[in-house]
Amino acid sequence: VQLQASGGGLVQAGGSLKLSCTASISLFSTNFMGWYRQAAGKQREWVAGISSSGRTDYADSVKDRFTISRDNAKYTVYLQMTNLKPEDTAVYYCKADRGIPVVTSWGQGTQVTVSS
Repeated sequence: VQLQASGGGLVQAGGSLKLSCTASISLFSTNFMGWYRQAAGKQREWVAGISSSGRTDYADSVKDRFTISRDNAKYTVYLQMTNLKPEDTAVYYCKADRGIPVVTSWGQGTQVTVSS
């Protein structure tokens, strides 16, 4: 699976951004899709995920601020980010899990920078 992430940029604290992750296959072929982020000097951390059935889950740090959604017709998963904070600054990656045994694919990452 090839994943193309986009939508990152520079935004002031309190602002919003919407990230997109477009897959090369139907989302119905995936078990789970998620967004992760990696800040400079830190480990990559999970942010949000959405299952093939549409069930969503979020890290506590972004709950009530970020929303993950999917458009099956466009093979695309979105991450709507609101009330952004400087600590949200990171490279954001999308991930797709597919099949059993699970095969994981990663997108190339998109930079999100939140200025204070």
